[in-house]
Amino acid sequence: MGIGSRILEHELRLFEQHKQEWLQPHTGEFAVIGGTTICGFYSDYESAFRAGLRKFGCTCPFLIKQVCADEPVYSIY
Repeated sequence: MGIGSRILEHELRLFEQHKQEWLQPHTGEFAVIGGTTICGFYSDYESAFRAGLRKFGCTCPFLIKQVCADEPVYSIY
């Protein structure tokens, strides 16, 4: 497994571990996670991105993921 495939691995795992408990209070919101730190939940992507930059800066990767029961499927043509 290459380094690129491990980026955000911990953040994605943390999201999946807590997703069920976050669904009721945070459905539709965007979670911001860096390492093992949950930065918070935001109503829109832009607010989540700004909060992530304030907390983690530009050099530390962080995850922004919408809390929803079913993952959306996007088709690109």
